[in-house]
Amino acid sequence: MRLTKLGHACVRLTEDDRTLVIDPGALTSEDAFAGADAILITHEHFDHFEGDRLRRAMAADPRLEVWTCRPVAEGLSDLGGRVHVTGHGDAVTVAGFEVHVYGEKHEIVHPDVPPVDNVGFLVGGEVFHPGDAFTVPDVEIPTLCLPTNAPWMKALDMYAYLRELEPRRAYSVHDGLLNEVGLSLVDGQLGGEAKRTGADIRRLRDGESVEL
Repeated sequence: MRLTKLGHACVRLTEDDRTLVIDPGALTSEDAFAGADAILITHEHFDHFEGDRLRRAMAADPRLEVWTCRPVAEGLSDLGGRVHVTGHGDAVTVAGFEVHVYGEKHEIVHPDVPPVDNVGFLVGGEVFHPGDAFTVPDVEIPTLCLPTNAPWMKALDMYAYLRELEPRRAYSVHDGLLNEVGLSLVDGQLGGEAKRTGADIRRLRDGESVEL
């Protein structure tokens, strides 16, 4: 399987002739949809989901389908059976990939605002994208898409999540709000954990791929 970082929280997963794209939001270019067989969306926030852009991609490719949490699916009800609702505990086959769904809610952003629904996706038993949550699945996570910067987290949360899951590989996501100074801090933080554990823990540049 090949993992490609497409900007902010978006990744492309490719195996043989099959391609999934996870969380192509407003901070990701429209060509993120190119070649996708299916789209996975963790939750409704703009940096993970942009409805008009998704509709354009689906109009351009009648084969393209979406798997997501209920609120996002309800907002895409005009697309009918091409949009599928998933929730915690589900196991589905999406474009030939086995996908297990973990998690229910976004991390808390504001003390007075209830968190929105958020689902994480474990693809092929290999790559886990948690969306905006520190969900801990009840299985080993070989490769983690690791949130590294957000209004709902601090660096200590990132370290704690890494150390609880202990993945063999972890690649930064949710870093599109940072300038070059902030990104250099992320590189240092991840580099320290890579040195401590011997795992492949780092930030991929936009468009960079790794073979898993």
